[in-house]
Amino acid sequence: MTPKRPKTTNALGDISLLYVSVLLRAIEAEGGKTEKLQTQFHLGDSALASPESRISIPRYMRLGHAGITLTGNPALGLRMGALTRPADAGLAGFAAETAPSIGQALSTLIRYSLLTSQNSRGEPTVDKTARLARFHSISPYNQYNYFVVDSILAAWVQLVRHMTGRYDVLERVCIEYPSIGLDELFESWFRCPVEFGATENSIQLKESVWRQTPTQSHDAMHSKLTNWCEEELREIQQGWSVGDRVQRLMTPLLRGETPTLETIAAKLGTTPWTLQRQLNSEGTGFRQLLDETRKQLAKDYLKETNSSLSEIAWLLGFANPPAFHKAYQRWYGISPGESRKIIRKER
Repeated sequence: MTPKRPKTTNALGDISLLYVSVLLRAIEAEGGKTEKLQTQFHLGDSALASPESRISIPRYMRLGHAGITLTGNPALGLRMGALTRPADAGLAGFAAETAPSIGQALSTLIRYSLLTSQNSRGEPTVDKTARLARFHSISPYNQYNYFVVDSILAAWVQLVRHMTGRYDVLERVCIEYPSIGLDELFESWFRCPVEFGATENSIQLKESVWRQTPTQSHDAMHSKLTNWCEEELREIQQGWSVGDRVQRLMTPLLRGETPTLETIAAKLGTTPWTLQRQLNSEGTGFRQLLDETRKQLAKDYLKETNSSLSEIAWLLGFANPPAFHKAYQRWYGISPGESRKIIRKER
């Protein structure tokens, strides 16, 4: 049995170095030298060789931006997708490859995404009826996170192409961020219409592809591999308290609003009073967790992103920027603007 992974130390989440390896391969494929980047971002060979090693999501985004700057390719995420193999998705990638259908393969990848990443913004989902795989919103978008959406959607598509031996696998692609002037390149790569400025990030597979059997399909191995995935998933989740689960559900809901006890209880499949009782037994409460979550995220948003203070206020669910300023002053005894100045000076 695998050891329990420690909880992420960054409120915004972390990601396996498996993804970093793909990024470094893409940079090299574009003619970039990665030695300096590996030194700058403390990516030693031993860490890159370990499937358990992680990097904070903000640091991963800075690495991606550095790679784009180095190569001059703003579509580096597509290159990452083209170089993605089942092994790069970890155990979930091998389990997906042996699934009985492509639809089940995508569902497998997404069900076990927690094995390789923990993201406070949300989790990917599958809509089997519409044959859609969705990647959660990471707005507000900027030059540091466009490539994340590109690489995830492109990786899903590349894995489907690998499992089917086909390139024309999609009906459409939706990308939430606005066009950056590369529409034709994206449509050429995905081989289908691509909508920018959409309401979601998603790929929709053709019906025949969704039902197709992967070339490496194997019922017995799929069952064995998914059992291993389930075991690892339980190992991760067993370490979560009720408060941890509340904070995990709360964070993606903060954007532009304040989640309620009733909303979180419904997502946990319990009643508000039962959830409050469980939290009380852990020595905490819903309002306290909401305040702690905002406090942790606020510090990381200021330190790790270039989001404006008004954007951070929205991401934390405050009614307006002054409300965020007041809360930050209460938490840290300093305004968020002054805090950011100090962080940048230290950096």
